[in-house]
Amino acid sequence: MILARRTLCLLTLFSALAIAPAPAQTTSSASGSRISSLLQMLGSTRTPFEAAISPDGATVAWSMRDHKDSQIHLTSVADPTKDHLLTPSTAAANCSNSSPTWSPDGNSLAYFSTCTTDIDRPEQQQVFVWSKKTGQSRQLTHLTGELSSHAWSPDGKTIAFLFVENATRSAGALAAMKPWSGVIGEDGVEVQRVGAVDVASGRFSEITPQKLHVYEFTWSLDSKQLAYVAANPPGENNWWVAKLYTSSVEHETTTTNDVTIHNVKLDVHAILDTQKISGPLHGLQIALPRFSDDGKQIAFIGGLMSDQGSTGGDIWVIPSTGGEPKNLTPNRTSTPAFFGWIDDKTLGISEHVGGSSRIVVHHIDTGKDDPAQAVTFPESIGSGASVMSVSVADNGDIAIIRSSFERAPEVWAGPLTNLKQITHLNDALKPTWGKSENIEWTNDGFHVQGWLLYPANYDPNKKYPLIVSVHGGPSSAATPHWPGVGYGGVPFSALGYFVFMPNPRGSYGQGEKFTQANVKDFGYGDLRDILAGMDTLEQRLPIDKTREGLTGWSYGGFMTMFTVTQTHRFRAAVAGAGISDWKSYYGENSIDQWMLPFFGASVYDDAPVYAKSSAIEYIKNVKTPTLVVVGDRDGECPAPQSFEFWHALRDEGVKTQLVIYPNEGHAFRDLAHRRDVLERAFNWFETEMPKN
Repeated sequence: MILARRTLCLLTLFSALAIAPAPAQTTSSASGSRISSLLQMLGSTRTPFEAAISPDGATVAWSMRDHKDSQIHLTSVADPTKDHLLTPSTAAANCSNSSPTWSPDGNSLAYFSTCTTDIDRPEQQQVFVWSKKTGQSRQLTHLTGELSSHAWSPDGKTIAFLFVENATRSAGALAAMKPWSGVIGEDGVEVQRVGAVDVASGRFSEITPQKLHVYEFTWSLDSKQLAYVAANPPGENNWWVAKLYTSSVEHETTTTNDVTIHNVKLDVHAILDTQKISGPLHGLQIALPRFSDDGKQIAFIGGLMSDQGSTGGDIWVIPSTGGEPKNLTPNRTSTPAFFGWIDDKTLGISEHVGGSSRIVVHHIDTGKDDPAQAVTFPESIGSGASVMSVSVADNGDIAIIRSSFERAPEVWAGPLTNLKQITHLNDALKPTWGKSENIEWTNDGFHVQGWLLYPANYDPNKKYPLIVSVHGGPSSAATPHWPGVGYGGVPFSALGYFVFMPNPRGSYGQGEKFTQANVKDFGYGDLRDILAGMDTLEQRLPIDKTREGLTGWSYGGFMTMFTVTQTHRFRAAVAGAGISDWKSYYGENSIDQWMLPFFGASVYDDAPVYAKSSAIEYIKNVKTPTLVVVGDRDGECPAPQSFEFWHALRDEGVKTQLVIYPNEGHAFRDLAHRRDVLERAFNWFETEMPKN
């Protein structure tokens, strides 16, 4: 009751506080000019966000967002100058096309589009199919709700997709939560199911149970079954306890009095519940189910994952009828994030290796990778379907989007070992920040890795301030990427700072043992790893130890709040969407199920393990001036957590400021808000870490 009453009071308070944030602090003309120039450059980046290679490997369909809308390009791999837009005949002004997916025979392309004739629903996307033969598109669906993640059945007759009927928001936890109203947990619950549309007739049906929220799905090669990861609603909370299901996909047609009725016969089987098995997979998350070609097995990624969509772990396999799961990649010193069957004995894997990305062919029988078919990229990669996804043609050629600290995102395609740049959207852009360097060190018996950005226009004869930027998760990794407009570590390099982005224990990239190394130990071992990495940097670089700052978002926000209670090493800090008190957080957030694998029990069964890692327990130790920022509708790291931390610092006489951004969830959407956070953070560090 105490937790519930405090949460309600804080939420009531935030409904009153959620007004437009105050203007950013005054910036010097020189600093303001640098920030404006940087933001202008970042805003001019043209970003492809999806790429799909045709089955014959000849064409890449890719989409790019232009201001508000997005469009699909079709580009020849052999001659990338041969490029044209896919435009529906119904195209109206300011409509969008996205998510291109080739049919199995390569003669059609499915995509989502708002270029519909439904003038009463101009923002509603629908499934369209483009014909390679005619060059024309036709609209297949006329639905109201959220559509995402479509996939052709292997026989090419059906397109399935995730569907939330009459959705009021995105189904993910990153989106802004709906304002609290009604009977909590009962009113307005939105369930995501698998919908399917018959390509020939346009007939729509929902092919998963009404009471299961589906997160991911896949077809069997014979198009007769689905495998999917699902849980009871609410969906944003229960991915962490989701089960693996299979369903047959059978349609029944009956005719009565000349009226034909089409029904879907659902034959549902729960084949894996990690809460009920023993062994290393017990209680962990599962993602990316994939049928083997013969349909007898389903492979999936299983591991400790703190966020839906940020996938990582080992690759497991289970009989498609159920049984004991088997680990295909035990003791791997990297973290698979995406994979596909090449044949029944071979996998293609896309994975984190340290802070880099690797694509490799893995042989199941020997348990070994093929060194001749392995490429490591000191970059972020993906095709847009899911994290680190790879689009693969029938001949083995691939398409991915590559992005690094040095290069803005572009589409690449071709053989894995001889990729060709397909787009040249950003050739004129050059980084205004400093060079990057891979940093490695050891601590507590662990091999640890991180990335360092040098200050722009670096002069080794001068001393520079340092910003440590801790990634979210904790099950994630800092990987080289071209930044977008908004908050992050990279812009500080352009503004004259060393920027250190560590991957401490708990991160992906060093295998599942490393990822699980901070279980029941949030903030302690990972902080020791970070401080040891800073020691390594300070020994060989001209870092001004009196001007070291700390920042992070989400778990990085927690680490910022916790770290300033444990050390006075940092002169200033900026905590974004952080967590100050794991005990109260358990009762406030919309995703409490994620905490059980990390803490081992609920807060009601083991409060001390939650208190141990709570910054609020050690608040009297804080001396570091700390800026706190958060969205008022954040369900992952609710605003009351930031309020508690700010309130405590204020009462303890520590310089602090709290900024709440209206109508924002965990990931900020409003461009003005993203700019404002960066400007405020820079001003905070400049003010609290002045040059001597």
